[in-house]
Amino acid sequence: MNTPARRNMGQIRPSPLGQIRVTESPAVAASLERHGELGQSLATAGPVAVNESWSGLRTDSAHHAVLWISEWPRSMVYPGFLAPVLLSTGIQRSFSMLCTPMRSDQAARDIRKKKTEYISDAAQRQRIGQIEDASQTAEFNDVLQQEADLTAGHGVLRYTGLISVSAASADELDAAVAAIEQAAIQASCETRLLVGQQAQAFTAAALPLCRTI
Repeated sequence: MNTPARRNMGQIRPSPLGQIRVTESPAVAASLERHGELGQSLATAGPVAVNESWSGLRTDSAHHAVLWISEWPRSMVYPGFLAPVLLSTGIQRSFSMLCTPMRSDQAARDIRKKKTEYISDAAQRQRIGQIEDASQTAEFNDVLQQEADLTAGHGVLRYTGLISVSAASADELDAAVAAIEQAAIQASCETRLLVGQQAQAFTAAALPLCRTI
């Protein structure tokens, strides 16, 4: 079972149904905050209209784009390494992390594949006289630690990070996405825009529905 952890930045958080309404149409957030009885109906929780394009999504009063964290840091980082992505001001975003437990046999195959790739790459570097850097050594040590943990009976999780960015106009959205991409680089991460699947990605990334991916 996937375990999603979400933190919504720059948004008021009303009831769960109201939160769906705010996520789809941020302009109504102030009204829902002032009038607690509003936004409680499932029939009106969704958007009035949705328009999905190749690289974005438009719902009611907002434009959205979802980024996938395709590369996590390859070296040791502090617990708050995502601070540039989560805490920069002036951008409305939702961050979701889904933790998917892997079956033991699948995790073992994945670790063996990574070890084989590393040993093969190391042999190739040795043949051409290339010096191994610290990041490659750290990555291999991480694989060995995962193997030791798995052998000791611990589980292995697959982490999926999704960042949903929202703005009032397409131009503002482009600027916000560019800022988040730059912030991800500062956090030693790589992000990719989930083109061709924005509606599905938005459901998993921004809405409090505990959806799998």
